[in-house]
Amino acid sequence: MATTPTSTPVPKTNRIGLSIAEYKGGKTTLCAGCGHNAISERIIDAMYEMGVSPERVIKPSGIGCSSKAPAYFMSRSHSFNAVHGRMPSVATGAMLANRNLIALGVSGDGDTASIGIGQFVHLMRRNLPIIYIIEDNGVYGLTKGQFSATADLGSKLKTGVINDLPPIDTCVLAIQLGATFVGRSFSGDKRQLHSMLKAAVAHNGTVMLDIVSPCVTFNDHEGSTKSYKYMKDHEEPLQDINFVPVFEEINVEYDPGTTVEVTMHDGSRLRLRKLEEDYDATDKILAVKRLAEGHAKGEVLTGVFYVNTQAPNFIEMLNMTDNPLTTLPESVVRPGREVLEQVMEELR
Repeated sequence: MATTPTSTPVPKTNRIGLSIAEYKGGKTTLCAGCGHNAISERIIDAMYEMGVSPERVIKPSGIGCSSKAPAYFMSRSHSFNAVHGRMPSVATGAMLANRNLIALGVSGDGDTASIGIGQFVHLMRRNLPIIYIIEDNGVYGLTKGQFSATADLGSKLKTGVINDLPPIDTCVLAIQLGATFVGRSFSGDKRQLHSMLKAAVAHNGTVMLDIVSPCVTFNDHEGSTKSYKYMKDHEEPLQDINFVPVFEEINVEYDPGTTVEVTMHDGSRLRLRKLEEDYDATDKILAVKRLAEGHAKGEVLTGVFYVNTQAPNFIEMLNMTDNPLTTLPESVVRPGREVLEQVMEELR
């Protein structure tokens, strides 16, 4: 009796013809259950659904558990492990050299808020086109779990040590300094984080996402304010977030008068259904005020705190050529002898 051969199912592809397997990276070496792995999965999903070419993406990072994460997604993209806390400089140089790239920088709370705080400050104020992700667990996972600068006052280590220093809120800093898309999410909130990452791809400026990502080895115990249980009990979302790409029309039902819709640079739409009647994510002063109120109440606010699609980004402010600097001939980028002599004469 003859048997009918079974055909191999064709994998589903996105709008540029790639399967989701082409957005994956190497096998993770992080601890099982680490929140960083969940973030990597959401990045893979968002880049696949947005139809981003992996070859256009650069993945700079610093040093730490979080900075290993770029190895676990988009293996066809360009990665660079910078010096501890110095990822913003590497990202800035790369984006100035080739404005056609998409920068997705991954950092940690130590890499950003301690050794890298100076670089973080200047990156935020420049509004460089970059998605800057902080995988925030409140501890130094590579050096046995000491408190980081984002650890909350009163939080407790597994050893019983209580944190007696106030935290740095990177979201407040980013908003005040000039970042134009600022939000916080939780690695365990798949739907919210997924929508925020897709919106981040469409934004033409600095996106700063502080993602609370519990460390299952050193900071997931009773008394930690960055554990899975604490986040599930204390998370207070500001909105229900939905993102509509410009290439995919989606009809979403919202209650009349409760939705803010922000048009992104590429025509995509970020839809924010208010869970607080008075919250407007385009109001910079309100964003800082609400974050301060949340701290006072012991809330962990999540959502898009601030978005501004009108401010020029760093490359536009520099009036740079539309062509990537890496494509310009030497005759254009290298000053001739006459120009150098003129400069030297002016300095005499």
